[in-house]
Amino acid sequence: QVQLVESGGGLVQAGGFLRLSCAASGRFFSINGMDWYRHAPGKQRELVAAISSVGTTNYADSVEDRFTISRDNAKNTVSLQMNSLKPEDTAVYYCKARIRVSSDLFNEYDYWGQGTQVTVSS
Repeated sequence: QVQLVESGGGLVQAGGFLRLSCAASGRFFSINGMDWYRHAPGKQRELVAAISSVGTTNYADSVEDRFTISRDNAKNTVSLQMNSLKPEDTAVYYCKARIRVSSDLFNEYDYWGQGTQVTVSS
């Protein structure tokens, strides 16, 4: 019953910005790492940004200094602020969360959102 729902994708011109959001809902114990991936046509899925439960972040080299990942643990959300967008950022963006579904330390799984399209025109 755990769901991740993304929002915020769309069409933007190069140099513009978008903000993606992803909200987790359902019954679960806690959320560990939360990530954003993207999948462009003809390319492999790529990890764009990751944030741990305590806020430690990591970014792909291609988005460093342009994208910012953040999370709100009280609202069970993760966001991706994307600035200075480039045509090569065009892809379907997915959020992923490592969710513990019970108090059992080992009872945790990866959940994925449905994806949101980001298109950057030149």
